[in-house]
Amino acid sequence: MLQIFSDLATWLTYGIFNLDPNTKLADAIHFFIEDTTKIFALLVLMIYVIALVRASLNVERVRDYLAGKNRFVGYFMGSVFGAVTPFCSCSSIPVFLGFTSAGIPVGITMAFLITSPLINEVAILLLVSLLGWKFTVIYVAVGMSVGILAGAFLDAIHAERWLQSFAAKALEKGQAQANQSSNDTTQTTMTFAQRHQFAKDETLDIFGRVWKWVIIGVGLGAALHGFVPDGWIEAHLGNGQWWSVPAAVLIGIPLYSNATGVIPVMESLIMNGLPIGTTLAFCMATVAASFPEFILLKQVMQWRLLIIVFSILLISFTFIGWIFNFISPML
Repeated sequence: MLQIFSDLATWLTYGIFNLDPNTKLADAIHFFIEDTTKIFALLVLMIYVIALVRASLNVERVRDYLAGKNRFVGYFMGSVFGAVTPFCSCSSIPVFLGFTSAGIPVGITMAFLITSPLINEVAILLLVSLLGWKFTVIYVAVGMSVGILAGAFLDAIHAERWLQSFAAKALEKGQAQANQSSNDTTQTTMTFAQRHQFAKDETLDIFGRVWKWVIIGVGLGAALHGFVPDGWIEAHLGNGQWWSVPAAVLIGIPLYSNATGVIPVMESLIMNGLPIGTTLAFCMATVAASFPEFILLKQVMQWRLLIIVFSILLISFTFIGWIFNFISPML
């Protein structure tokens, strides 16, 4: 399904605009069209569907299960859902908003949001062929662990108080509706027209708030696409010093890719002598802590929460890089 957006971008970039495929400009425009159309479609679809489900079903049992005594199960399931959905960091934002509107606790939502861009089935298959199954299993386990632990930490510090006002109100509204449904045994069933109107209104409200930031965020990512000159990273970070891992993380932040798109970059870096841990740290930062995601998340998070989330990611990626550099000779 997602191939449709790539085909559309290819048709517009090389067919309608008649740009040279070998230029960075064409690559950037293709990147911008593909990701913008994909995120807009996901934004509309996911918000509408989740709002329609909320208006149709009593979601309080699921919410209470995830929020109550089985909270760790909730973190795990959020991380698993993130691992099996083929979304990049920016594409995950619509699902984040949908979860929030459904009253799902912020920690569980963040477990999804952090895991989703790091792991998907295509990336796993490519990693197996590139690094072998041992590295791949460790990578998946580490990626999910980062999401689970981050979600637990964010719930522990009550991170929901640092959501933007509209997102916090959506969370409160979703939780209130779930509680009301749980306590109201005389609740009337909404007609399909009423459910559709509720879902449409919520979709238009959220889309109206974030659409321009999607364009800005993806536009920035497209402008920076291919920014680092070929061979620069291998030449400057290939000696395996301890500082090369955090340096690789910082270099990866301005760039933007999805887990599948970054695999060829990973292969090139490893083949040119960059240590595996340093390569992973760079690629994880590119996928899950990019400037475009930062811009989009700022629309749903206050600065304090945004800084906490990105600090968690950057520290995690650095430690993961050090760990993989240490264990790679043993595998």
